[in-house]
Amino acid sequence: MKPTTRHRLVLVTAPDLKTARKLAQAALTARLVACANLIPKLESHYWWQGKLERSAEVLILFKTTPAKLKALEQVILQNHPYDTPEFVALPITAGNERYLDWVTASVK
Repeated sequence: MKPTTRHRLVLVTAPDLKTARKLAQAALTARLVACANLIPKLESHYWWQGKLERSAEVLILFKTTPAKLKALEQVILQNHPYDTPEFVALPITAGNERYLDWVTASVK
C-alpha cells in the first residue's frame, strides 16, 4: 500500500446508463481520467427545488489526478443533462502502488 496525495476519486450521478456511458467516454477520450466505473440501479433520495425527490440513477466513479479536476468538471457540466449535476472529488489517501502509477500514466 502506497500513501498518495496525487489522486482523486470523483463521484458523478447520471439519469441513465446511456448518459453515464456518454460522460465516461467524453472523460476518457479527453484523457482526463484513467478509469470510469458505472454502477447502475442506484436509487437517489434528495431535496430539489423545495421538494423531496426520488429517482433511479447511475453512479460514475472516475479516477484522476488533481491537475485534471477542473477540466473534468467542465466536460461533465457541458455534457450532463442535469441543471446541477453531482460532481464531488474525494482524495485518495492510499492504494496499490502499481494501480496508482497506472492512473498517473493514463491521465495526460
